[in-house]
Amino acid sequence: MFLDSIPYLNEILTMSFIAIFMAISPGSDFVMVTRNSIFYGRKSGLYSALGISAAIWIHVAYSIAGLAVIISNSIVLFSILKYLGAAYLIYIGWKTFTSKSMVSIEENEQTQYISDFEAFKTGFISNVLNPKTTIFFLSIFTQLVTLDTPIWVQLVYGLIISIAHLIWFIMVTYMFTHPVLLNKFYKSKKTIERIIGTVLIGFGLKVAVANNN
Repeated sequence: MFLDSIPYLNEILTMSFIAIFMAISPGSDFVMVTRNSIFYGRKSGLYSALGISAAIWIHVAYSIAGLAVIISNSIVLFSILKYLGAAYLIYIGWKTFTSKSMVSIEENEQTQYISDFEAFKTGFISNVLNPKTTIFFLSIFTQLVTLDTPIWVQLVYGLIISIAHLIWFIMVTYMFTHPVLLNKFYKSKKTIERIIGTVLIGFGLKVAVANNN
């Protein structure tokens, strides 16, 4: 068959399958996009999704450069990345937990605002410092990728993962900014702020105490 003649097709299909499940698995990125979508609006959620998708290329870059091997064999370096990620999640979680109400129920509009860049940045930093994503790339690029794997194939892997995350988090954004859901969120906005803040802090603490092995 023609498809069988395409180089690295099986590996690309395997990566596509893994990337989809990696993107949709619940984690701090999901909570971050949900937070920005609900509290700051659909546009902020979309920019956060774009930030996460862009951050994937940081992981791709250090993996192609061979730093994935160094990180995977350096407890100190991986621990630094892990604790930075944990600290960021706890910081954002605490800000969310202690924030004043961000949405006006009566006027059905935002009373606080973050710029598109700020929304992009929260998504970007969340993913760059996300240990789950780091571990994924450490495992993929130290096992599936070999010295004989062409750079273009590795870039295709990165593109697949980046697009999978972008599509998924765009879907998440539209889901959580649907008028029916928003009306329900507005009625319990302070409770939801505290729940999301607590979840983010919980993710941060979980990351901080997780065993590096």
